[in-house]
Parts: sequence; C-alpha cells; structure tokens
Amino acid sequence: MKLELHATPEEVMRGVEALREFARAQCLSEKTVFDLSLALEECGSNIVNHAYKRDPAQTFSVTFHRNGSAIYIELRDCGPPFDPTRVQCKPLADGEEPGGWGIQLVRYHTDELQYRREGEENVLRLTRQLTPTEDAI
Repeated sequence: MKLELHATPEEVMRGVEALREFARAQCLSEKTVFDLSLALEECGSNIVNHAYKRDPAQTFSVTFHRNGSAIYIELRDCGPPFDPTRVQCKPLADGEEPGGWGIQLVRYHTDELQYRREGEENVLRLTRQLTPTEDAI
C-alpha cells in the first residue's frame, strides 16, 4: 500500500490509520500494530516538522508491505538530507528539556532502520520482524 501525504499532522495520522488497517488485515498482534503506528507517527512528524516546516504544499510518501516474516514501512521525502541512523542515543541530562526522543522510540519499536539518499529524496525504511504466530499467516 502506498500513500501520498501532505506535510500536516492530520495527514500523518491519516497514514497511521491506514497502516493500522493494513496491519490488522495482516492479523498482526495489537502490540505490533501499536509499535508500527508509533514508529510511523514519529517519522512522519519529523518530516512534517523538520524537513518541510509544516508546509502543507509539500508532500511525502509512505509505503508499507509484508514480505514473508517482516513488515516494511518506507518513507520518502524531498527535504534536506538527514540520516536518522547516525543520531546518537544519549541520556537526558539534569535540567535538559525533553525532546528529540523520536528516533530512539523508532529504534525501540522496530527491528531495523535503514537510510539512503536517492537523488533529491531521503528514503527511510523501517523493518519489523514478525512473531511466529503472526508469521504463520
């Protein structure tokens, strides 16, 4: 399934809702649906807020599919180059304002995070391996 989304929070949630429907149609567990939804929401929000500065005229795409025992989510945007796989995890220091935890959440709720730059596009691929029960479908 592929969606073209405008750079708005509402469109990110439209993508999340479509992912939930897709994942449930694949008979994935509610935990997996939650994990994938959270990862997509974080990545989509980063594109909207940081790459596109909430410019609703800008669009990005999200694709999700199942291949064997894994679910893949791919996001593509034409924002400035940004490789989230290079972001270092760091503990929150005393007095530090919270924020910037999105990529760490994505890493926690997925099994693999891959980034590449294709021409003018950022391409981020999230992979979630399925449990044996989900894999039996």
